[in-house]
Amino acid sequence: MADKNQQVYPLAPANGYVRSDGESLSEDELKRKKRIKCFAYIGIFIVFQMAIGAVFGLTVLKVKTPKVRLGTTSTLSGVTSSTTSFSSTFNTQIRVKNTNWGPYKFDQGVVTFMYQGTPVGTFTVPKGKAGMRGTKKIDASVSLNTAALNSSGELTLTSEAKLTGKVTLMGMMKKKKSASMNCTIQIDVSGQTVKSVVCK
Repeated sequence: MADKNQQVYPLAPANGYVRSDGESLSEDELKRKKRIKCFAYIGIFIVFQMAIGAVFGLTVLKVKTPKVRLGTTSTLSGVTSSTTSFSSTFNTQIRVKNTNWGPYKFDQGVVTFMYQGTPVGTFTVPKGKAGMRGTKKIDASVSLNTAALNSSGELTLTSEAKLTGKVTLMGMMKKKKSASMNCTIQIDVSGQTVKSVVCK
């Protein structure tokens, strides 16, 4: 029978290695550092997603006002002029430029050509659509007729238009936008040519 006072020793690990308190603390420290890294990566990912969302909102989702302009290659035909009148067919192109990331559908509108504030010709723009970041081009022939006009030399006309419509983003978000035009046209009456077309 074993002696009752015989000292009992704890069993050693099977591999014969006993972990010290210092090593235990080191493993806890490693686990803590891994958790910190994991949270840091999650935080970086969230910030990255927020940055992408901000850029997306400032570029793709920002709705800009479309522009309406006259083509710079406008010409004249059938010119008849005297010291008191001027008539001609003004051949041009109406351009609806859409810089948005979605189509712009516009309603029918009217382009009015004026001399010193008096209308001398009009053109009806049919309703249509300018595609995403695209330009809708519409050929136009406008009869210009003026009376009581000294048409010798140069003739300065202005043109105005306003188109109303909606920009559609991502197939569901719609934003009302009106496109306006204000152009100045310089005509050389004696040469029967369009010298310049400047639009704002």
